[in-house]
Amino acid sequence: MHAKRLGIYLNDHLAGAVGGLELAVRTEAENHGNLLGRYLATLIPELKEDQSTLMKVMDALEVKRDPLKTRVAWAVEKVGRFKLNGTLVRYSPLSRLLELEGLCSATEGRLSLWRTLARVSVKDARLAPFPFEARVQRGEAQRSVLQRLRAQAADVAFADEAQPFGSGERLVAEH
Repeated sequence: MHAKRLGIYLNDHLAGAVGGLELAVRTEAENHGNLLGRYLATLIPELKEDQSTLMKVMDALEVKRDPLKTRVAWAVEKVGRFKLNGTLVRYSPLSRLLELEGLCSATEGRLSLWRTLARVSVKDARLAPFPFEARVQRGEAQRSVLQRLRAQAADVAFADEAQPFGSGERLVAEH
């Protein structure tokens, strides 16, 4: 196994985890009390757990963390808040849609990470204790819910008449 490339790969995913978690926290705060906010309140602890698992994997493989990558990912997420969204001073339905698309992309990245580590674990006994297949299953469930929420956000963002997001709908609890 090429340790240097694996280290770069894991640090890239750790940076993505930092940015994705920041995005989820911000999106939950902007959607507190609606369908999306309630779902993200349950997703955020899972994202923290995934990030912790990734750091434990890095420790097990003796991969040094690259603090510059994680700081840059954190900063990029903050700068992303300043994008134009059709309104100047308030949260926009377009913001919600773009944030959900970002969360969907981040989920695909996590799924790829867990699948890759499951493959690598066959060749490296240090990874045997980690529940990669369980992480894949959970990620697939997260992806399913996020995609449904993204579709609802698109409906609201591009509706002719203003409408609240997720009003009257129950939280998708199959996750």
